[in-house]
Amino acid sequence: MTTRLIDDSLFASVAPPRLVGARCSGCGTVVFPRQDSCPRCSDGFMSGHVLPVRGRVWSWTLQAFPPKPPYRPPAGGHRPYHVGYVDLGELLVEGRLAVPRARIRIGLPVRLAMVPAYHDEDGTEVLTFAFRPDDEEGER
Repeated sequence: MTTRLIDDSLFASVAPPRLVGARCSGCGTVVFPRQDSCPRCSDGFMSGHVLPVRGRVWSWTLQAFPPKPPYRPPAGGHRPYHVGYVDLGELLVEGRLAVPRARIRIGLPVRLAMVPAYHDEDGTEVLTFAFRPDDEEGER
């Protein structure tokens, strides 16, 4: 099966998955996704910064209805999924939470993973990032 990333600019690598944001050379602010200017000081140069793969659920909710475009539902239509903020230490990242309802909670240790988002018309599987439970609470 052919796969592609939902947005190449979000990733430093796929195997293993790593997200890339940006860090300001002036004040040290870290952002995700990348941007060209610092939202805090507007002075520094924004350079690529690979983010930690482990974090903790900071807040979460159930996405029970289809989001607005550019969201594309999977085959068979929208299925509710968890979404939330994950505290990676340097910043909070919003993303899917591939966590069963019985396990999800604020403070849950999670780890970055790749998950299918949808399939293109030609059958290509489009991958995005999500966070799964991390039963091995190692270093961030």
